[in-house]
Amino acid sequence: MGTNNVVFLEVIEWLDPTGDRMMQRIPETGSGEIKFGAQLVIRESQVGVFFYNGKAIHVFGPGRHTLQTANIPILNKIMSIPWGFTSPLRAEVYILNIKTFTNQKWGTKDPVAFKDSQLGLIRLRAHGLFNVRIVQPLLFINSMLGTVGGFSTEDLSDYFSSIIVSRFNDYLGEHLDTMFNLPGTYDQVAEGLKKQLQEDFAHFGLDLPSLYINAITPPLEVQQAIDDKSKLGIFNNLNDLMKMKSAMAVEKAAQNPSGGEGVAMGFGLMMPAMLSRQFAPQPEAAVQATQKCPDCGQQIPAEAQFCLFCGHQLLVFSQCVKCGKNLTPFAKFCPQCGQPVTPVAQKKHCGRCGYDNLFNATFCNQCGERL
Repeated sequence: MGTNNVVFLEVIEWLDPTGDRMMQRIPETGSGEIKFGAQLVIRESQVGVFFYNGKAIHVFGPGRHTLQTANIPILNKIMSIPWGFTSPLRAEVYILNIKTFTNQKWGTKDPVAFKDSQLGLIRLRAHGLFNVRIVQPLLFINSMLGTVGGFSTEDLSDYFSSIIVSRFNDYLGEHLDTMFNLPGTYDQVAEGLKKQLQEDFAHFGLDLPSLYINAITPPLEVQQAIDDKSKLGIFNNLNDLMKMKSAMAVEKAAQNPSGGEGVAMGFGLMMPAMLSRQFAPQPEAAVQATQKCPDCGQQIPAEAQFCLFCGHQLLVFSQCVKCGKNLTPFAKFCPQCGQPVTPVAQKKHCGRCGYDNLFNATFCNQCGERL
């Protein structure tokens, strides 16, 4: 160091402890007194640009360089001054980090407008990551840096994030018809967007190796509309939904261990009739008689022998005197509470339909006749 703010430079090098610095100017302000024969150290991930009188006169790659006429032929003219080769140079050196800077974030600060062919004009938010690197050091210095003392990815990220968002909006308008076609196309959209952005980055001596889209999200009400459309795609109408629930009820009843072999045989005989009645087209004007399932409380057709919603068996041989659980013809104990099954002889016979009811029943379980 000298007096009067004059910097005498003998060894010029730069190490970046942060990992996000793209350039460092030495010295940071003004020009320094670089001695003839000074050592310039450039590392593998760096490149150095030597400036004299505001002009770039030489670019240095990795290695140790001696600033003398042997390495910089143009110094012959620069040093041809009255006081000879022992005088220092008033110059500056820009050292640039040419590695790939990863994990640079971009995103929409405000929602961008998108005209959806099915949903109309909606507003979208998007965010993601991009990687960037310097490929033309001198162009980068002249177009992006000017005379600043240092430059980091934070200085670059805000500007290029706004460019990415602008191109993103244009790209979606040209290549995407509706949000319903967006799932599974993030990679395709990101690749197309990256190609459009290459020229924008190249204007500043930069390359865009990679660009990623993490999410594209519409407003909550649009997300709800998308969910509703997905549901309609699964269930075209309520009739299809009822058919599906009927099949699920049959499957649930078949897995009920209380039925034993008798229930399994009953299912084999009754399933074709049940499915044929359920899937057959119903006249719109017909009013179907219903009954209430004693297990889940849902209204079901009066002639149904199993509940369409929970699979509860409606046609039973008897019921448990203790808990009311439906019993199969060969059951000796209640599968729910373990109560011994009442013999058939003690059951009440309905005079109207002939159904054998529980001995303490007041109304027929089949037709509702008072016993």
